[in-house]
Amino acid sequence: MNGVAQAGVAPFDWAFAGRGLSGGDSGDACLVTSSAGGMLVAVVDGLGHGPEAAAASQLAVQVLGANAQESLAALVLCCHDALRRTRGVVMSLAWLCPDPAAVTWLGVGNVDGVLVRARTSSALRRSYLTTLGGVVGYRLPALRATRLALSPGDMLLLATDGIRAGFADGLGRQQSAQEVADAILASHATAADDALVLAARYLGIQ
Repeated sequence: MNGVAQAGVAPFDWAFAGRGLSGGDSGDACLVTSSAGGMLVAVVDGLGHGPEAAAASQLAVQVLGANAQESLAALVLCCHDALRRTRGVVMSLAWLCPDPAAVTWLGVGNVDGVLVRARTSSALRRSYLTTLGGVVGYRLPALRATRLALSPGDMLLLATDGIRAGFADGLGRQQSAQEVADAILASHATAADDALVLAARYLGIQ
């Protein structure tokens, strides 16, 4: 498990939880960094397992942190150029903006993203990130970010493929982001892969 955090943004509560396969080096990593205009969150999964996967994901996190002011598509391109000599990664990125309240997200590969709505009917409560096929550092698809409005209480979840499907089921609306991330890891992590989940809830502007 690897995570990097920089200065927080008041309208968001965020946390992550993860573990390496069999307690070893994890190829899964995440980044949370903020500026006056919002917060970038990223979850990265290095292909395979072990030190080489961990090295690829950590390099991606470094590149993202150094270029966090760029658009999501530009960030993916920066990582793609930096990772050509590694085994590559898959990743999902999101930009959370408090004013106007919105999330813009983009995924390459199989890091799943779900936006769980706090104030809608169950039939409309979730929006899913459409990830694009490819490997950052090897082959990229055409990059298309999408944007969704946010309401107070909405929670963004990003999870690597070491987290089983259905991880957004049964979330407690009163749980903190850390409680949500810990619960998902405990109940949905597989025994066959590294696992990491990041949760970020929009609290609303006070």
